Amino acid sequence: MNSVRTFLAGPPDGAPNHPPRVPRPHPVPRLADPVCALPGPGGTEDFWAGVRERGTPLVGPDPLGDAEHRAVTFLWRGTPATRAVQVLPNKLGDPRDPAGNLMERAPGTDVWHWTLRLRHDWRGTYDFYADDTHDANEAHEGGRPAPGTAAYWRWLRTRRRPDPYNSRTLPHRWDGTPVSYAELPAAPSAVDWLPRPGVPRGTLTEHTVASARLGGSRRVWLYEPPGGAREPAKLPVLVLLDGEHWGPRLGLPHLLDNLIADGRVPPVAAVLPDAVDEATRWAELSCSTEYVGFLADELLPWAAARLPLSEDPARTVVAGQSLGGLTAAYAAVAAPDRFGNALVQSGSFWWPAGPEAEWLTRAVAEGPRPPVRFRLSSGEQEWVALPAARRFRDTLASTGRHDSSHRSSYREFNGGHDYLCWRTELADGLVELLGR
Repeated sequence: MNSVRTFLAGPPDGAPNHPPRVPRPHPVPRLADPVCALPGPGGTEDFWAGVRERGTPLVGPDPLGDAEHRAVTFLWRGTPATRAVQVLPNKLGDPRDPAGNLMERAPGTDVWHWTLRLRHDWRGTYDFYADDTHDANEAHEGGRPAPGTAAYWRWLRTRRRPDPYNSRTLPHRWDGTPVSYAELPAAPSAVDWLPRPGVPRGTLTEHTVASARLGGSRRVWLYEPPGGAREPAKLPVLVLLDGEHWGPRLGLPHLLDNLIADGRVPPVAAVLPDAVDEATRWAELSCSTEYVGFLADELLPWAAARLPLSEDPARTVVAGQSLGGLTAAYAAVAAPDRFGNALVQSGSFWWPAGPEAEWLTRAVAEGPRPPVRFRLSSGEQEWVALPAARRFRDTLASTGRHDSSHRSSYREFNGGHDYLCWRTELADGLVELLGR
């Protein structure tokens, strides 16, 4: 069986594995003064005790008096060896201007600080990068790269640290280590992701699925909703890419349990394929006909042999983020008889970088008009990806795919390329696409 249409010209081969190199069009909204009073030279124990009690980053009123903005101060406690500290909130820094994210040191103290002015619905993960090595091999002249050089900035990005004064973390995408995050008062709540007492629990199980399309096998996680009477008898199904992160690490079952218990979505099954590693992800999640064939013709039949899954494309959602978002959109366009809904978050519609940029948008403009419903969302801070996402939206509208008849939608959130934002976007998208 081959569910994947071949009307689309094949995507380009050999595209570079990186987004376009585009400088940030607007500077990071820095403020000169931090939220708190900084200590003077001497002991800072009382200052840090207060910071520990309050938690970081520190949030205060907008110095310009706008009720919809806040001042946000990031703090780092240095050591006598600390030479520089960089803070990178997701997409609030430009790799082409790394000095713009360097923190300042309060003279004569161990206090490093950096303050932004942000709209009160912002949220984001962030990391610190500290040049505080005690390694003699790096500290002597000729070891650590000279500050300000391209080699230095690359070296500094190897020295990632979480915020020790912030207990709020998410797991890092590939290694699962903690990544700190912050949310301002008007940011969407992620309470639906928290396990609730008394809510019936579904099950998440790990499997290995053979694939002739991919030439081997693939780890897959399968979510089965809580048992009992089901209406309708066959389950709608979510295919969510990057499954090893969403399932075991981020706790997708808690979200689905809660949405089902609240009646916001019907009992739904979820199939979560593993992305394997970065190289495999780039190869398979860049408009690969073989990968979409795996999803439609191998993975879903495998899951249907274990759970009573609906074959109705209107009750099937393919979802992904970044390259996964690009692939979710491609899957819906290339296999609309299987995927009637595409939940696309921060889709990499710029792909590929280079002369054939935005290949899928051009292919959609030239192709037929399948009855697919899109739920698109992107972060306002994603200066590289956002323009291409808007052009994809506009192309859907011009071809009649992004209109009231198909009930497609598009929204932008105040955040970056960030699982912190994608969590709530995923919840809202499932309710929009599958809700009764």
